[in-house]
Amino acid sequence: MSDQELAKDLGLLSALTIGVGTMIGAGIFVLPGEAAAAAGPAVALSFVVGGVISLFTALSASELGTAMPKAGGSYYYVNHALGPLFGSVAGWGNWMGLAFASAFYMLGFGEYLATLLPIPTLALGAVVLEPLQVGALVAGALFVLINYVGAKETGRLQVLIVVTLVTVLTVFSVLGFLQADLSTLRPFFPAETGGAAAVLPATGLVFVSFLGFAKITTVAEELKNPGRNLPLAVVGSVVIVTVMYGIIMVVLMGVINWKQLAPAFTDTPVLDVAEISFGAFGFAAVGVGLLTFAGLLATASSANASILASSRINFAMGRDKLVSTALNEIHPRFATPYRSIAITGALILLFIAVGNVKVLAKAGSVLHLIVYGLLNIALIVMREADTPEYDPDFRVPLYPAVPILGAVSSFGLIYFLDAVEIALAGGFVLVGLVWYLVYARSRTEKRGVLTQYVLSRSNEMPDAAVSAATAAQPEGGDYRVMVPVANPENEEDLLRLGAAVAKHHGGSLDVVHIVQVPDQTSLQYAGEHVDQFDDYAGELLEKARIDAEELGVPVETHTVISHEAFAEVFDAAESHEADTVVMGWGPDSHGSPGRVESAYDDLTENLPCDFLVMKDRGFDPERVLVPTAGGPDSELSAEIAGVLRDAYGAEVTLLHVADDEAAGEEFLENWADANGLGDATLRVETGDVEEAIERAAADATMVSIGATERGLLSRLLRGSLALDVVDDIDCTVLLAEKARRRSLTERLFGNQ
Repeated sequence: MSDQELAKDLGLLSALTIGVGTMIGAGIFVLPGEAAAAAGPAVALSFVVGGVISLFTALSASELGTAMPKAGGSYYYVNHALGPLFGSVAGWGNWMGLAFASAFYMLGFGEYLATLLPIPTLALGAVVLEPLQVGALVAGALFVLINYVGAKETGRLQVLIVVTLVTVLTVFSVLGFLQADLSTLRPFFPAETGGAAAVLPATGLVFVSFLGFAKITTVAEELKNPGRNLPLAVVGSVVIVTVMYGIIMVVLMGVINWKQLAPAFTDTPVLDVAEISFGAFGFAAVGVGLLTFAGLLATASSANASILASSRINFAMGRDKLVSTALNEIHPRFATPYRSIAITGALILLFIAVGNVKVLAKAGSVLHLIVYGLLNIALIVMREADTPEYDPDFRVPLYPAVPILGAVSSFGLIYFLDAVEIALAGGFVLVGLVWYLVYARSRTEKRGVLTQYVLSRSNEMPDAAVSAATAAQPEGGDYRVMVPVANPENEEDLLRLGAAVAKHHGGSLDVVHIVQVPDQTSLQYAGEHVDQFDDYAGELLEKARIDAEELGVPVETHTVISHEAFAEVFDAAESHEADTVVMGWGPDSHGSPGRVESAYDDLTENLPCDFLVMKDRGFDPERVLVPTAGGPDSELSAEIAGVLRDAYGAEVTLLHVADDEAAGEEFLENWADANGLGDATLRVETGDVEEAIERAAADATMVSIGATERGLLSRLLRGSLALDVVDDIDCTVLLAEKARRRSLTERLFGNQ
């Protein structure tokens, strides 16, 4: 279940250190030699340019993140705004980019480990693994195992790691600056590297150092107060790291001539500079030891954060049906998405064995630059589409200049990278496109905001744009909401709820009117003389069709002749391949005297789809109450509350009744985030459950509650909470029950 892995436990400092801790490792401890050889002293400017490009995207990501604090970060924003075609590209790009980056970080870890331990060269047939690769493989396997079994950094540990790193690097910078000879920085644009023209290619090389801020958005669902903390963490981490990179690169090249920092002369330039800087004060060994420890800590932290982020990308893609949900199956013992972690881990180990630092860095950069370019375009789409649910707490300044510059600079920087890395990254982009067309298109349901915007204005848009939007939209999006109508008095309210659910899934309405005839009457005769058995069947369906079209959803209408009116609802749901049924609840509802729950109990077969049963006292979704104690039916009731929030601006309140108020608050915070209701009002009460629901419902205009798990005999003997409390509630009640497979015994006696 999603609430097992998306706890809301990250504050501002923890989020900031995720970004800083991930970024600080690559640029300082792994790349200085390669970067210095690429651009000479001007590489300090390359880091600044990389920081500026990242800042544009960081601002866009902050706005999108405060509007949509969802797991998946950049992938989710692209998929939501541009649709699943681009979402597949962003998902695969993010996933593979993180795998490249993790392998790159682990190779850096292996370099520093090799300075401490006598690691042998390993020959495997024609493949020869250098000591740094052997160390990286062992360490990489260890970190994959750590993530597999569920042990991960806590926010407090991450803060400690980053504070330690920043402290060590600050001391290193101060001592190094005292020993630096800034004349070694002249000429700033050396001819042997290509002069000023080398700055942008070097920026492409070092851009992998700026991937950490995007990792913050992948855990947006876990942030406390994301409206404030997300922009501060994302933008703040980019600014802090850019300043540190610029200063430290100047110090490195001021202490040792940039030509001597190249890989041809040393594998660990930072340790060489530390030996000189600390040695001037008699602490050479201490300085080298501190920087070695810092290098191991930084690269390990970066790698672990990347592996952790990759599992969240897969989680989000699985939720949108772009990959098999089996990939995200939770381990019964460790409660981790073990299959996803295992596959990502295998790729990382493969990249370590066959790759090199430079290729991995650039390939990871290309993939992330593609995703960042799409992310900036996603922001423009969300702004211009102006959908009602898009209400960010933070807005990008100087719009649209910032996202346009972010997209142009991200895509433009790719031009300055080598053809091999571009081709490698392009191959994964092609995989994403083919994957969507071959696998995901027939399964995913979600249409992007861009597609909806274009198709809703097809008369105003160029034919090419309409054709492209039509061709790219998913085929699995025929989400069907069946609405059985029996009474003109509540038909409109049922359709409004059904239309909101259908719109949310990009689907359609299937309005069904069931005409019950006596067992002695043949169905063939009844079908030919339907007016004898139902006075207003045609009128009811025609009104329903008009109402549904006014609500802006595709609609089909059907009349079904049956001997068993209520049972036919279930049969029709299955034969019409409905995903959700929205039906009324009251005296003689669909041929069931009294409460509809009694008819539920008589149907001991499986529920064919999700059911929403409305006790209609007026459709007013202004304030929606969701009582919860957990469970799949409560998750459905939360989903419906989210639909009403997005469609009608509903204010959602979550209620949990617990003996321990503190434990109840913790449960409700985690449950709210896991079910996409992080912006809801949380209400925890103690005491009698039914009385607590009645008190809370006094302030609500609608209650969405999960159906009871009790079986028939349990209900008859002890009653059903969901129904007993309803009689004392004055507002409309929605009873939600998910499709599930339950045996006859379970339905009769419950799951006690």
